Amino acid sequence: MRVLLVGGGGREHALALGLAGDPSVEALIAAPGNPGIAAVAQVREVAAADPAAVAALAVEVAADLVVIGPEAPLVAGVADAVRAKGIAAFGPSAEAARLEGSKTFAKDVMTAAGVPTARAYTCTDAEGTAKALDEFGAPYVVKNDGLAAGKGVVVTGDRGAALRHAEECGRVVVEEYLAGPEVSLFVVTDGEAAVPLLPAQDFKRVGDGDTGPNTGGMGAYAPLPWAPPGLVDEVMADVVHPTLAEMRRRGTPFAGLLYVGLAITAAGPRVIEFNARFGDPETQVVLALLETPLAGLLHAAATGTLAAHPPLRWRDGSAVTVVVAAENYPAVPRTGDVITGADRPGVIHAGTARRAADGALLSAGGRVLCATATGTDLAAARDAAYALVRGIGLAGSHHRTDIAAAAVDGRITLPD
Repeated sequence: MRVLLVGGGGREHALALGLAGDPSVEALIAAPGNPGIAAVAQVREVAAADPAAVAALAVEVAADLVVIGPEAPLVAGVADAVRAKGIAAFGPSAEAARLEGSKTFAKDVMTAAGVPTARAYTCTDAEGTAKALDEFGAPYVVKNDGLAAGKGVVVTGDRGAALRHAEECGRVVVEEYLAGPEVSLFVVTDGEAAVPLLPAQDFKRVGDGDTGPNTGGMGAYAPLPWAPPGLVDEVMADVVHPTLAEMRRRGTPFAGLLYVGLAITAAGPRVIEFNARFGDPETQVVLALLETPLAGLLHAAATGTLAAHPPLRWRDGSAVTVVVAAENYPAVPRTGDVITGADRPGVIHAGTARRAADGALLSAGGRVLCATATGTDLAAARDAAYALVRGIGLAGSHHRTDIAAAAVDGRITLPD
């Protein structure tokens, strides 16, 4: 199988490692890729969110499968353009990707499907936002209605800060706050059949103890030793299958990766958000534990044959990833600094680049690297991930020191 992987971040490096390890893959091409991906794939230049350009490249490289990593290309219709060339694409259509592209659309789908989620209002002016904030009370949850690279959500007790965020975004969704630990569940689907992956937990806040502004994610771990029994089955029955049925009813079936962001509340699991692609950095830990060949799984979803795919196999143990971020992230990050220690197994590249003059590895984004490790249990995986972090050199970089710590210590409790 010849596979074209679209994207160039940490999620795509993790996908590239999984795809390259599949015996059925004879050639892996990545566009635009990154220096880490270049170690396992042929890298080509492409404007990832340009449907015509990606489709043309897929034809040129004779791809049997195109895997689209980031959200912007999906919302732009890259999967549609690839499929129009007769090539299988893993990723939803532009219409179906609105589940991530518009928080309002996602809420409409959830309401129609009877999916348990937070009450919410879409607001387009200060008066409407203020009214919604007052109805729900603190903590205030304000979400940019469109794509925001994982940083469009503000959760705060400061009403003024909530109003300022809404003003900056223009069109927002204001929601009631959902109290309880959060879970990320990835579901591979061909629009009818659906296969859940291992639940993971992400850390969105930049600082230890969940302090500071939201980011694209500062670390993750899987599986979740504290998750209630039957959680995945419950979410599949109450959330995933009703959502897929509603999307089919609308004539826009969702095929690809449905990311379900959940809060485990006193009333049970409630959906925080949907995404239309693998989440980053949860992908790093989930795929580190997946034993089933990845390309075959994604090809089955892309070709409508997922129901016939064998059950997934998982490695024993746990996985942890810790994000090493550039100075000043999540504001405007400092870039162009030399990186050392990033060539070891388990160090996944996100925002990196090569200097043309001498080939030195440089920082080129906010989240620069993900130190990912597995272990016999969560404590061992955590220790191994932080050992990788200690071997990375990047001036001014920062990382959280508490990824998976509460789970290791048994400090995560479910609301009564």
